Amino acid sequence: MTTASSENAPAPFDMVGYGYALAGAVLFSTKGIFAKLAYAEGASTEMVMALRMLIAVPVYLVILVMLLRRGDKRLGLLTPKRILPCMAVGTMGYYVSSYLDFAGLAFVDAQYERLVLFTYPFFVFFFGVWFFGDRMKWRLILPMLITYSGLLVIFGWSLAVRPDGLMIGTLLVLGSAIVFALYQHLARREMLIVGSALFTCVGMATAGVFAIGQSLVISGVSGFTELSPSIWFYGVMLGVFGTILPSFLLNAGIARIGARATSSTASFGPIATIALAVIILGEAFTIYHAIGTALVLLGSSLFAGSERKAASTGK
Repeated sequence: MTTASSENAPAPFDMVGYGYALAGAVLFSTKGIFAKLAYAEGASTEMVMALRMLIAVPVYLVILVMLLRRGDKRLGLLTPKRILPCMAVGTMGYYVSSYLDFAGLAFVDAQYERLVLFTYPFFVFFFGVWFFGDRMKWRLILPMLITYSGLLVIFGWSLAVRPDGLMIGTLLVLGSAIVFALYQHLARREMLIVGSALFTCVGMATAGVFAIGQSLVISGVSGFTELSPSIWFYGVMLGVFGTILPSFLLNAGIARIGARATSSTASFGPIATIALAVIILGEAFTIYHAIGTALVLLGSSLFAGSERKAASTGK
């Protein structure tokens, strides 16, 4: 017999789900580093996107074949009615959002890009309230204001020192964050039906077709044959560590703990990006970066803490 107290009991803290989400966030933070290194060698945004997918898509296709051979019980759900939404949502998250982000990276520093991009949890929250029936939590507004004040500090420094392309780069990355936030909500709905592995394979393969096709239209096959070995190396690193591994980890986290809880782990990504950007790319890290980053991470931590508290108490 189920009592009223047991029905209202909060869901237990899913350590595995949060572990998946955290690992995915940290690995995704390497994406900007590898992209910047490829840009420095002369690669275009479209070519970097295509190289990423050339490495990643075969892996997803192999996994899809393995799922087919294993006879996963969810495969029967892959009717046109189900597979088309998976393809559309995957394209949104892995092509549209990624392209906006990579395009923005051509204009702004990797550490600033990551700090702007990581505001997507706020958009996840608002989309949840506006469109998906989540409850508004006004206590989350203060962490958001703290975070954006930190971004304004770094933006102001960049505007004074390196203003060229700053506005367009910021808007492109912010657009990527908005699209990715909507993707997280829509992806969870599909993954609950077909499973995270199957959804990831279908979505990533579809996005790969768009990315590779776009590069072929712009540069042709010769665009790939004329690439230097170093660009190919960065493409491999981007495909494996910045795409394949984090995509499965992030989607597994979404499937276990939901979009909002998964997004609350995003604050760990900028720390890794900043360290790598300073050490590998030689980007500046001034007192303004320190203040801005501290404010961004403080706001994110407060936001994540409130989200975890809400998940553990059911409020």
